[in-house]
Amino acid sequence: MASIVFSPTFFLCSSSSSSSINRRVRAEPLRRRLDSSSFAPSPLQRCGMEPLEFGNRSPPFIPILNDKMLPGLLVSPQTRGTGGNHDSRLRIFSGNANPALSQEIASYLGLQLGKIKIKRFADGEIYVQLQESVRGCDVFLVQPTCPPANENLMELLIMIDACRRASAKNITAVIPYFGYSRADRKTQERESIGAKLVANLITKAGANHVLACDLHSGQSMGYFDIPVDHVYAQPVILDYLSSKTISSDDLVVVSPDVGGVARARAFAKKLSDAPLAIVDKRRHGHNAAEVLNLIGDVKGKVAIMLDDMIDTAASEYEPYSSLNINLCDG
Repeated sequence: MASIVFSPTFFLCSSSSSSSINRRVRAEPLRRRLDSSSFAPSPLQRCGMEPLEFGNRSPPFIPILNDKMLPGLLVSPQTRGTGGNHDSRLRIFSGNANPALSQEIASYLGLQLGKIKIKRFADGEIYVQLQESVRGCDVFLVQPTCPPANENLMELLIMIDACRRASAKNITAVIPYFGYSRADRKTQERESIGAKLVANLITKAGANHVLACDLHSGQSMGYFDIPVDHVYAQPVILDYLSSKTISSDDLVVVSPDVGGVARARAFAKKLSDAPLAIVDKRRHGHNAAEVLNLIGDVKGKVAIMLDDMIDTAASEYEPYSSLNINLCDG
């Protein structure tokens, strides 16, 4: 049996005094007001808009949306005259959590990573300085809060604060791995709900938007008072599997615990209704579990084990060992 383990979390205008305008309009004949030659070309005319022809009548100016003027409307005023670089007000900055991922994102968008200085003092305090202007910009901060979770989270918060104080227009926190997301509810008395606390910290720091990938549970989105885009890695995983020469008859999707059955079943349906197997296990504490039973047939098949997150991989290793030793060939 071969096993593949997936965890998605790893993987335009100006104005003047209306009274002066009214006096000027009342003083001018109607024909002169409608004669475009009396005035400098308007911004709409410069974009390529043309008035409709009404013969000798004097209609109001009505623009026509055509292929000539459409690109002019789509390019913002700030970027006109810069060679059509529509991303000139977009900035992407990376923390220390995963600079390689940040670089791949920037390269995919045809951008350079923003210049930022991040250092630590002798006592562990984090210092952040943006080394380029972000005034009026849409800023994206790529910083998963993966291990060391506390350091990466604090770094993200200070990065957000630096952007806010530098007058960024919008600040989006891109958090592929959202630390503390497993603490999304109380399971015992007198427990904290860390996911809600972290959501509050990110919001209070100054973020306008959050982009997260495969949260531990969908309810975590409700902990934020700002918009959250929750994206999924499942399409990428499916594309990867489809590129492999594996017959659908040889596949089995394995849920590493009962709580992940719904997720595994939905994934199996997208793999031509692949069969499903479930690992029955008992937890003895955090990162400690004992496999009791396996429900389903995995013998001689390629097992795809799907979990919501991988921490120590104990949830995946124990079932994998059980599948290999007790129930599978090879």
